[in-house]
Amino acid sequence: MTDVPAPPLRDGRGSRVLAAALVEELVRAGITDAVTSPGSRNTPLLLALAAAEGLTTHSVVDERTAGFVALGLAKATGRPAILCCTSGSAVAQYLPAVVEAHHARVPLLVLTADRPAELRDVGAGQTIEQNGIFGGSVRWAHELGLDTADAAGVRYARTLAARACFAATGGLATPGPVHLNLPLREPLAPTGPAPEGPRPARPGGAPWARRTGRLGAPDADALRRVAELLATRPRAVVVAGRHETDPELGPALAALCELLGVPLLADPLSGARRGTAAIAAYDAFLRDPGAAPAGTELVLRLGDLPTSKPLRRWLAGLPPEVPQVHVAADGVWQDPDGVLSDVVVAAPLPLLRELAPRLAHVERDPAWLPAWRRTDDAVVAAQAPLLDGAGADDAPTEPWLARELVALLPPAATLLVAASMPIRDVEAFMAPREAVRVLANRGANGIDGTLATAWGLALGRAPGDGPVHVLLGDVALQHDVGSLLALGRSGVDLTVVLVDNDGGGIFHFLPVGAEPTPDVERHVMTPTGLDVDAIVAAAGGTLHRVVRRGDLVPALRAAAGEAGLSVLYVRTERAANRELHRALEAAALAAVRSA
Repeated sequence: MTDVPAPPLRDGRGSRVLAAALVEELVRAGITDAVTSPGSRNTPLLLALAAAEGLTTHSVVDERTAGFVALGLAKATGRPAILCCTSGSAVAQYLPAVVEAHHARVPLLVLTADRPAELRDVGAGQTIEQNGIFGGSVRWAHELGLDTADAAGVRYARTLAARACFAATGGLATPGPVHLNLPLREPLAPTGPAPEGPRPARPGGAPWARRTGRLGAPDADALRRVAELLATRPRAVVVAGRHETDPELGPALAALCELLGVPLLADPLSGARRGTAAIAAYDAFLRDPGAAPAGTELVLRLGDLPTSKPLRRWLAGLPPEVPQVHVAADGVWQDPDGVLSDVVVAAPLPLLRELAPRLAHVERDPAWLPAWRRTDDAVVAAQAPLLDGAGADDAPTEPWLARELVALLPPAATLLVAASMPIRDVEAFMAPREAVRVLANRGANGIDGTLATAWGLALGRAPGDGPVHVLLGDVALQHDVGSLLALGRSGVDLTVVLVDNDGGGIFHFLPVGAEPTPDVERHVMTPTGLDVDAIVAAAGGTLHRVVRRGDLVPALRAAAGEAGLSVLYVRTERAANRELHRALEAAALAAVRSA
């Protein structure tokens, strides 16, 4: 009989595991003192604080007094002091000390227990609105969910501890108080020893996450940290995400990876999917975490998190011994899985330029990049027959269109991709190439305003820039059809590539899309039934139908020679698109497993 893994610990038992991880990480970050006041709801926190090695816990019954005791401790030591209380009016008693710490720039870390969401606004005792209670007097405030004790939950708790200490000690502005609100479920004091659970931690007592550097040019600490890691860990992997502000960054990053002989996993929005180190098919083969060459020693990230979920899962599955470093130009913390060991705040292009001469002669692993290349090449070869079809007379498919469109665009062209299925297809199937700028509205990941954004890109073209194209689906068009009508009358030159699968094709990949009922079809798949001919005519544009694959190149050439709005219309089927993606995924996994 196969052993079935125990489900993640939830309720108060899970809270004990996660509170212990949170407190342990606060101690690793250098905190030595905590001031507590008694209560029921904060019992898991009190037990974790009292049991923590290296932490001295002081009990003060009255919360108002406790706040000022912690203030004095922080002033005396120069380190953040922890404050911990139960829920309700006890939290309000901290306000005078928090206000004083704010104005005096004294680091405090306020941990307040709270009722979970289901006990708020229903008459439960000792329940007030605790989120935001200290207003602008804190440097940072966050509410933690601390009742699911799995590996992801522990990473989350450790990361928030590191971020809280960073903010309290002046990392975001000046030193001052930080508020972490912790809703806790019963049982609050379960009997017996604390349950065993997954507790990933950095080796050697190191903090889970460190932050170095500053906005602007890289400082000595940032440069030293990144250079040391790259010099001593030749089996590195570089991950490049969306970075739209500096067109020189992508080429510089690709050149550094070629110099070091390390694989470059570059989202198309990074501008770095180019050169011999670029690995294009990572989204396909990382669906099997064991398909990646074994032995990754370091992950270096630049830009935003890539779109690829398989890539994110693979990063989250790496052991804590593998440093994961994010070079963050703006200092924004991007780590939803809680895996980063270092956030290096620095302008990335100057950092790369200073790194290159320092690393020119470091020892490399000559087998590392070729191992990734073999996997990448095997996947591309296995998927090619499915993508290419029988020939020019075949109907175009969405993955084929994404690959071919990027490959066919002229030098210096800009391609805006709608933030739904099209951007996923471009990430999965775009081959490495230079001199094309790929953009998408991936800040909030919405599909609204796609055509209006393309209009703005066309208006903002500089001398020497190529044409602007936009790739989107029929739902994105429906969201922004008013923009199409307006830009058509504006006289701006724009080529729209419209994929019409009559609805939200991406929803077919959800479990609900396997056998859609009439209600699912109407309310989830949302067929649009757009009369594209009439819409394009009303906008004053020219419509080109791409019925066969062989129609794509002539249509692009015709659009390039036309002024104003040109629309390339590609009709596909949602269900067939889902099945093709499944076949492509199966081909990729079969290729890497047989290699």
